[in-house]
Amino acid sequence: QVQLVESGGGLVQPGGSLRLSCAASGTIFSGNAMGWYRQVPGMEREVVAGFSSGGNSYYGNSVKGRFTISRDNAKNMMYLQMNSLKPEDTAVYYCNVIKGFDIYWGQGTQVTVSS
Repeated sequence: QVQLVESGGGLVQPGGSLRLSCAASGTIFSGNAMGWYRQVPGMEREVVAGFSSGGNSYYGNSVKGRFTISRDNAKNMMYLQMNSLKPEDTAVYYCNVIKGFDIYWGQGTQVTVSS
């Protein structure tokens, strides 16, 4: 069983930065795929960034060059550094981890980009 808790969301002005954290309880291995997703009410959840099971990182087209994903396996933590934020980045951000056939999600953290 894995529990995920996101933190670091909030209100930020356009052009600003935020760093999201995802804390995992339970055993997470470097070979477990992990990622960040976001969702706006009425829209489907979309991928923001993630790590494949092989350790390669990937990004959604809308955040490439602005967001950076990282993880600290020793601390069971994953991060999302978000720079040059835009109003369209406003969403609830979720982290997830895939262990075998199971997918675990956190409860989400709200990010609002507004002046």
